[in-house]
Amino acid sequence: MSDPQTTPPKRFGDGWMDPTRNNVILIYILYLVSCVIFIAGVIGLISAYMNRDKAEDWLKTHYTWAIRTFWIALLFSAISFVLTFVIIGVFGFLATAVWVIVRVIIGLQKVNRSEPIERPESWLV
Repeated sequence: MSDPQTTPPKRFGDGWMDPTRNNVILIYILYLVSCVIFIAGVIGLISAYMNRDKAEDWLKTHYTWAIRTFWIALLFSAISFVLTFVIIGVFGFLATAVWVIVRVIIGLQKVNRSEPIERPESWLV
């Protein structure tokens, strides 16, 4: 018969939605993809909200950073959309994309070094 203490083999992708370092990396990657496909950012936001309260303290700072990145980028994008009627909004969209990319790169570097984000509530990078 089978041994009851054996665990099923781990499949590729297991644990990506758990509140771990891999999930934070996945959220950051989804944010990069969201520069082209908006729904990817929404999926990352939902994952961040679902896992923030279950994560270790240093990972909570990354979840907070990711959540704020989404909402602030959405605000900047809305302002840029309104300003496109006077042409300057195009530059706002570009600045918002650069801002998101910089925040994601900072987050990826810190999560790979297992470091928390110093000021996760910051509007700046």
